Amino acid sequence: QVQLVESGGGLVQAGGTLRLSCAASETIFSINTMGWYRQAPGKQRELVAQITYGGKTNYADSVKGRFTISRDNAKNTMHLQMNSLKPEDTAIYYCNADLMIRSYSSYNNYWGQGIQVTVSS
Repeated sequence: QVQLVESGGGLVQAGGTLRLSCAASETIFSINTMGWYRQAPGKQRELVAQITYGGKTNYADSVKGRFTISRDNAKNTMHLQMNSLKPEDTAIYYCNADLMIRSYSSYNNYWGQGIQVTVSS
């Protein structure tokens, strides 16, 4: 079973930086739109940032100017550079992607297991 694996989370002070990464657990034929979501305690999961195969990006208003999403199509990886972190950014961050596992399959949506990001004040 293909999995999306996140890395790079942790504890950081307000104003600090973290870089999240997401990679598939095995070779994938094609990845369409990829994105990062987050869920804080007691809140619904929300979109943080999205990026298409061609590089078009979309950000939540709360992170515009502070977070940058990027991807490497050759390596099938995605990153989220998080700068000027705030305590309200504290959440579990999830990688999400539309994957075509093999050339003969269709795109299906996959989620990572999530990674904790904690920003202390």
